[in-house]
Amino acid sequence: MKFQGVVATALLLSGLGAGSASAVEITVLSTQATEQGCRELLPEFEKASGHTVKIVYTGTLDVKKRVAAGEPFDLLIMASPDIDDFIAAGTLAPGSRIDIAKSGVGIGVRAGAPKPDISTTEAFTKTLMAAKSIGYSTGPSGNYVVGLFDRLGIADQIKPKLKQTSTGVFVGTIIANGDVDIGIQQVSELAHFTGVDFVGPLPADIQKMTIFSSGIAANAKQAAAAEALIKFITTPDAGQAFKKRGMEPG
Repeated sequence: MKFQGVVATALLLSGLGAGSASAVEITVLSTQATEQGCRELLPEFEKASGHTVKIVYTGTLDVKKRVAAGEPFDLLIMASPDIDDFIAAGTLAPGSRIDIAKSGVGIGVRAGAPKPDISTTEAFTKTLMAAKSIGYSTGPSGNYVVGLFDRLGIADQIKPKLKQTSTGVFVGTIIANGDVDIGIQQVSELAHFTGVDFVGPLPADIQKMTIFSSGIAANAKQAAAAEALIKFITTPDAGQAFKKRGMEPG
């Protein structure tokens, strides 16, 4: 990746470069919206810095459960409101929030199935009413669409059709295996899921953009290295890894 040399130089000058005595293991807890972008970038960071990254990707509810149980970590990546809450609670260091990327909510169907019309809010509503089953998540997108169904006036009618995934389970999984006709989740988690044809994002007038951010643990053992990691994955060039997954960097 073209930015590796630039970042490697900066890391070396700061004493955090490959082969330095300060090479450490950074422990990260992360929700899954930024997972694919991070999977592309983290090996580059490890190569450039000499650090290793131990990261757990899981659902929002599971991340919160792990944090509440006192599981140690250096860096947390999840939706910005949750990062702000953890900073306010003292779990994350004050001023440590860095925005990584934002994602809208999208719709997918099983690969090869007809793609429904979601071009307008009216069309989207008709598609939901016509669907036999609808999948949604336990994360930010799931919380949003439950409220959206209420605002569209269809919550009672579609409630029997809804299937919510367990925390950490992608909606794409239950689309691909035929458990639901259509599924709704963050674009970054659905657009390139194997066995799923991405239909598109929600119409603009009902779209919800979620910012995914990072925060450094107040008791982080490797705070400096965690800061270097975030600087690495939030450079303009690194942003291309998130753009490829349907996210907007920053």
